[in-house]
Amino acid sequence: MLGLMQNWPLTVDRILDHAKAWHGDREVVTRSVEGPIVRTTWAQIHERAKRLSNALKGMGIRQGDRVATLAWNTGRHIEAWYGIMGIGAVCHTLNPRLFAEQLCYIINHAEDRIIFTDLTFVPLLAENRSKLPTVMHVVVMTDREGMKGVNLPGALCFEDLVEQNSPDCHWGGFDENTAAGLCYTSGTTGNPKGVLYSHRSNFLHTIITMQRDVMDLGATETVLPVVPMFHANAWGLALSCPAAGAKMVMPGQKLDGASIHELIEMEGVTFSAAVPTVWQMLLTHLRETKGQLTTLKRVVIGGSAVPEAIVRGFRDEYGVDVTHAWGMTELSPLGTIAAPNAAIAAMDAEAQLKSKLKQGRPPLGIEMKLTDDAGARQPHDGTTFGRLKVKGPFVVGEYFKGEGGEVLDEDGFFDTGDVATIDEHGFMQITDRAKDVIKSGGEWISSIEIENIAMGHPKAANAAVIGAAHPKWDERPVLLVKLREGETGTKEEFLAFLEGKIAKWWTPDDVVFVDDIPLGATGKIDKKLIRERMKDYVLPTAKEKATA
Repeated sequence: MLGLMQNWPLTVDRILDHAKAWHGDREVVTRSVEGPIVRTTWAQIHERAKRLSNALKGMGIRQGDRVATLAWNTGRHIEAWYGIMGIGAVCHTLNPRLFAEQLCYIINHAEDRIIFTDLTFVPLLAENRSKLPTVMHVVVMTDREGMKGVNLPGALCFEDLVEQNSPDCHWGGFDENTAAGLCYTSGTTGNPKGVLYSHRSNFLHTIITMQRDVMDLGATETVLPVVPMFHANAWGLALSCPAAGAKMVMPGQKLDGASIHELIEMEGVTFSAAVPTVWQMLLTHLRETKGQLTTLKRVVIGGSAVPEAIVRGFRDEYGVDVTHAWGMTELSPLGTIAAPNAAIAAMDAEAQLKSKLKQGRPPLGIEMKLTDDAGARQPHDGTTFGRLKVKGPFVVGEYFKGEGGEVLDEDGFFDTGDVATIDEHGFMQITDRAKDVIKSGGEWISSIEIENIAMGHPKAANAAVIGAAHPKWDERPVLLVKLREGETGTKEEFLAFLEGKIAKWWTPDDVVFVDDIPLGATGKIDKKLIRERMKDYVLPTAKEKATA
C-alpha cells in the first residue's frame, strides 16, 4: 500500500521559488568583482535567473546539457546557478585554483557547452579557448561597461542576456532524480573525477544543513559563505540560505582578513563558513588592528582540521563559537559536524573543546563505519583506527561517466580514503588520508594531530607532518614548520612544545624549517608536493641507524 500524500518532486528550483514568495525582500549583498558593493534581493535574483533560463534555451541548452561557471561568490553567480538548474541543465562549477591543464581536462570531460565566467578569469579562458571544442559560448558576468576590457572574441555579456530575455519561464516539471550539479574532485591522485548531484540529493542535503545541530540556519540569520561556490555548493549554503530566507553576504574575490572583517561588521553577519586558513587570516587581522566582532556568533570550519589555537582564539577573545565540520565533494559535501550531544553538553568547557576539535557526528541521512583493510568493522572506542566509509541519499554512488569503476563496497558504503577513529559518543576524528598515514613499527601515527598541536606554537605560521623512510621502523614522522614573519626557531623548542601532548613514540624524529608549505586547490596541505620536495631527505635517526 502506498501513502496518499501529494507527489511533490524535490527539485531545487522550488527553493528559489520559496525564497521569492516568502522572503522576497531579503537582501543578497555582493562585493562585486568590479569593486562596488551591489545589493539585490531574493525576488530580484529569482526574476533575473528566469531571464537567464530563457537566454540559455535560446542558445540551445536542453535538459542534461552541462553549463559551467568559473566564478567567485556573487549574486550573479547565484542567478546563473538557478537559471541553469531550473530548466534541468547541469550546473558545473569549475575551480579556478586548478592548473589550466586540469581545467581544460575537466571542461572537455564534462562536455560543457557554455561557460559563465567572472572578469578575473577571462585571460585564462582566452589563452585556452582553442582547447575547448565543446564550448559554444563564454558569458562574461559583467555589464556593458565591464565588457570594454574583455579580450575574448565572441564573448557574451551577462547583463545583456538578462535585459534581452523575458522572466516568463517554466522551471521544474522533471523527475527529482534529474542531474542538477556537477563538481569534480581535486584530483590529488590521477585525473579529477566528476560527482553528479541530483535535484533530490541537493534538496535533501539542504534540509539537513538547516537543522539546529548542523548549521542552524533561519530567516533571521545573515550568512557570509567565504567557502567558494565551486567547493560543493559552498557547503550547501547556496541552497540552504534561500531555503531559510537568510540574508546572504557574498565576498567576491577579496578573501583577506581585512576584507572579510569589513563585510562582517558592515552587514551584521551572524554566521559564516570557511576553511581554517581564512579564519587564521581573520584572527591575525583582528589582533593586529585590535578589531572587534560585534555581530558574528557562529562559525563553521571545514576543509581541513581546525587548529586548537583558532577555536580558542575566537571563543576566548571574541565570543564566537567555532564548530568543526567534515565532508567531501562526494558527500554533497556534509558528512559530520561537531555539535555537542547531551552527554558532551553536560561537560565543562575544556572537556567540550576536545570534542570540538574532532570532526563530529553524522546528521540524519549519513551512515558511517570504520573497517580494517580486510573490510572488518572496527570498534568505536576513540583509539582504534579504521578506513572511514559512508552511505546515504546524498553520497556518491558512482563517478560521472563511470570513472574509477565500482566505488561502493558490498553493503553500499563509499570509502572516503580517510583513516579515522570514532569515540563512544559517536564523534569521528580524521587521523589522516589513507595515503598520508604514517606507519611506524606496524602502528599508525596521525600526522594531522601532530600538525594541529604544532600550529598552536606562537612562532608557527603553518605546519605539516610527513613520514620519512627509516631502516628499523619503516617510517618516522618529520615536522615541517613555516615560521611567522620575523621569527626564528629551533628543533628543540618545537619538540618540547609537543612533549606531553602526544604519545612519546609519535614525537617527530626531526623538525625542518621551510619557507613555504604548499596548499592544494581546495586549501588543504599538498603533501604530494611536499613529499616530492623532500624525496632526497634522509632522517638523522636513519643515518644513525645506518652507521651503528
